[in-house]
Amino acid sequence: MLTIGWFSTGRDEAARQLLQVVCERIQSGEIEGEIAYVFSNREPGESRDSDSFFELVHSYHIPLVCLSSKRFQATQDVAATAKVETSPRWRLEYDREIMRKLQGFSADLCVLAGYMLIVGEEMCYRYDMINLHPATPGGPKGSWQEVIWTLIENNSKESGVMMHLVTPELDRGPVITYCTFPITGEPFDRYWQEMSRRPIAELKKEQGENNALFRLIRQHGLAREFPLIVSTLRAFSKSEIRIEAGKIFDSQRKPIAGYDLSNKIKEMVGMK
Repeated sequence: MLTIGWFSTGRDEAARQLLQVVCERIQSGEIEGEIAYVFSNREPGESRDSDSFFELVHSYHIPLVCLSSKRFQATQDVAATAKVETSPRWRLEYDREIMRKLQGFSADLCVLAGYMLIVGEEMCYRYDMINLHPATPGGPKGSWQEVIWTLIENNSKESGVMMHLVTPELDRGPVITYCTFPITGEPFDRYWQEMSRRPIAELKKEQGENNALFRLIRQHGLAREFPLIVSTLRAFSKSEIRIEAGKIFDSQRKPIAGYDLSNKIKEMVGMK
């Protein structure tokens, strides 16, 4: 049975919905496993949304471990390390404190599910951690907003969503699972035509995330995120994929460059 460590800031409704979906799939037997613990970088009382998330965790009788990153940082001498912009000292110490708090727990796999901190090098090497990135393997890096604008600026033909192993190199860990989908044809073409009438930089500045093509690409990507996470956990629980020494293997123990779930996800979401 797959044991899962769940890392989440619990900052919004999406964080609650994802936990709920995964717990339901575990209860139904689709995912053969259990969530061994939930870790949050917020503590009770910091936010109404995270408090609601904690209530949901308790309702499933899952052990909850909290350590406020905001309060932890406030206790550190940040000024002394201000020049170390890529890895401030407090983040290193914070991750070490997390690992101390989690010593009594065991998990085969850790999932970053709306966890709003970049995981440091030591934690990457301690745990097998997976994260979602809203692009195809080899696709654009950065936030989902940056990904979509890059797709538009490059006149890309497809987009996708992938789960990857968390490594010290942000969004560059080995691909575990992925799905792709076209962003041309219906219903996209009319919006591409509209984009061709004016400079993209001008539309980006004027419309931003309200741009129709931008919103449509986001809608199709977002619809695939939960199904891909659920399908990935199911695949791990059924031993269809595994992580060994930082590499991804299939059920025959052959190394793979990602498990393509495009057809399965397409069926699940009912979108082209």
